[in-house]
Amino acid sequence: MTALDPIVEFRNDHRKVRDGLLDIIDALKAKDVVKARNILGDINTAVGPHFRYEEENLYPTLKIFLGEYVDQLIKEHDGVIETARACAQLLQKDKLTDEEAETAANAARALLVHVSNCDGLAILSERLKPQELKELGEKLARARKAAVSLLDWAEKIRKK
Repeated sequence: MTALDPIVEFRNDHRKVRDGLLDIIDALKAKDVVKARNILGDINTAVGPHFRYEEENLYPTLKIFLGEYVDQLIKEHDGVIETARACAQLLQKDKLTDEEAETAANAARALLVHVSNCDGLAILSERLKPQELKELGEKLARARKAAVSLLDWAEKIRKK
């Protein structure tokens, strides 16, 4: 298996989620609930391994730089997970009111802030030793191979 570059993969994950969130916002503006639901499902699938990798591997490693701020990052994940749950529930409807569509679009915008902030961790990761980066790449590959969605991971595996 080819080794993953965890920094490159981390940033690419953020780009995919950014684009997905922007696509959800567009779908909600067009009142295309099915499209928004499908995109959210794709994000849920992609983000599960990413969050798992962050909380189980990356954040503990970055604690050397961030100290207890890592706890704040986990709290941000709590908010993202709750927002994703609420959006998934809302998007189970066949139609949304204007207010519901705007609420969901605002939630997607709020998640964009987390994506942007989180991407900044890549610059800190650049200061890790090559062996640490190699191990992080292996751990990211394992999280992806497990393929547990965000909401399933949060409910069944995540340690709180």
